[in-house]
Amino acid sequence: MLGRSEGARTTMNQMTGLPVSRRVMNLAGFLAQTARRLPDHLAIAWGDRRWSWREFEGRCAALAASLTAHGIGKGDRILVHARNGNELLETMFAAFRLGAVWVPTNVRLVPEEVAFLAEASGARAFLCQSVFPGHAAAVAAVLPDLRLLASIGEAGFGQATHEGLIAAGQGRPSPVATVEYDEPCWFFFTSGTTGRPKAAVLTHGQMGFVITNHLADLLPGTTEADASLVVAPLSHGAGIHWLTQVARGAASILMPGERFDAAEAWRLVEAHRVSNMFTVPTILKMLVEHPAVDAHDHASLRHVIYAGAPMYREDQKHALRKLGRVLVQYFGLGEVTGNITVLPPALHEPDDGPHARSGTCGYARTGMEIEIQDEQGGALPPGAQGEICVSGPAVFAGYWNNPEANAKAFRNGWFRTGDLGHMDAEGFLTITGRASDMYISGGSNVYPREVEEVILQYPGIAEVAVVGVPDRHWGEIGIAVIVPRAGAAVDEAGLLAWLDGRVARYKLPRRVFVWEALPRSGYGKITKAMVRAEMEARGLLPPA
Repeated sequence: MLGRSEGARTTMNQMTGLPVSRRVMNLAGFLAQTARRLPDHLAIAWGDRRWSWREFEGRCAALAASLTAHGIGKGDRILVHARNGNELLETMFAAFRLGAVWVPTNVRLVPEEVAFLAEASGARAFLCQSVFPGHAAAVAAVLPDLRLLASIGEAGFGQATHEGLIAAGQGRPSPVATVEYDEPCWFFFTSGTTGRPKAAVLTHGQMGFVITNHLADLLPGTTEADASLVVAPLSHGAGIHWLTQVARGAASILMPGERFDAAEAWRLVEAHRVSNMFTVPTILKMLVEHPAVDAHDHASLRHVIYAGAPMYREDQKHALRKLGRVLVQYFGLGEVTGNITVLPPALHEPDDGPHARSGTCGYARTGMEIEIQDEQGGALPPGAQGEICVSGPAVFAGYWNNPEANAKAFRNGWFRTGDLGHMDAEGFLTITGRASDMYISGGSNVYPREVEEVILQYPGIAEVAVVGVPDRHWGEIGIAVIVPRAGAAVDEAGLLAWLDGRVARYKLPRRVFVWEALPRSGYGKITKAMVRAEMEARGLLPPA
């Protein structure tokens, strides 16, 4: 797990006297089982290309064999920077097969941000899409001892290409590694309440539970007769969703273009009789407001899952009118792998009422426990607001090489989400705010401190505060308030132009305001609540 040796541990059950085994199925076993049971069934469709489960597993096994030949093995971290495509999914299962750790990035990150993830994870291999040569150069500069730098697509960098690795690995032995419950399989980067990203360690045992739980609570009845449309990044929540499709042999349909196209999405839903998809509220809103929703047959849809941010009630009602009762909401964090609550289709009421549950984020997922706690860790009664804390098999193993963050994140066996909320007497959870200053824009987490640290590098800025404010399209957007140094002049356009390329575009503030001073508390602290209140008093908040 976190720094544990790779040797197997042998403990004895004190009641039976028998050895206690922590061995679990390697996640690659899901693919192996499906390829054996449904070898010729469609696994992935992407544009005019098709792969059966046998073909897909064969490519993953060959890639794993080539990675082995380059010295990549169990426990090694494999960093991947690529857009959605079969290659990204192949790197995932090749890593699992080796017992290595898959480390996907957010494809919108700039080179310096990806280089930080490479260093923080201690990556031994980097597979980078050919259209991102700057990212490859940045990672190679900070990790000169990489065992393998390979391009996905033809490029002027790297020792090999993704396709070349698969071709070289054909016919070579590629056994599925034996793993234990708490051995890592995925580093899910998240910043939590601090500015710099941290690697949340997801393990084989934990993820086996999560896949089972997703199928039970979010996608009941899923079989190989189903099809899933991929409309969100597979490096994050959509990748978890993809694993459930693998486990049941359902086909996954990938969008053909780099940008989201609602008309094409509805065409694919009709053509492939799509029954489920994973979205964020921003994408769902674009889907149901596009004219194509009325031009294509979408009666095949049973589960349209949305997560990652709150959804405005009016937007929820519109989606229900267009699609019927197929919406599934869940609340979760990367550290709990999206596995805290569920609000199933039956509880998505199209009309408001005294007993409506649509304003909540649902009830606890199967096998998970939620408790609202006060600042000392004491349990609060129904209706009282406090921090949302959770325990259960879906909780991650901890942050990689970060004991300070682990100490803050866990208390008395509970994971502290940093979100505020309350539960009613029946166990339905309502989120009321965030203990951290993080906000969610278009389904992606934005951590103000990380952006603020970059802004402070701009000449002439003394202080800055970035706050998230409501936005009808993106859910939330960032607004920066800056205080120039004495005698300095800073203009909005110049700062935003300078920031472009230094932080990912989704993190860029949409507006910059220049003030003489930032409001402070009685203790001299700059609080985001006071900044937001001052913005409201000045009439600077955009209309929600």
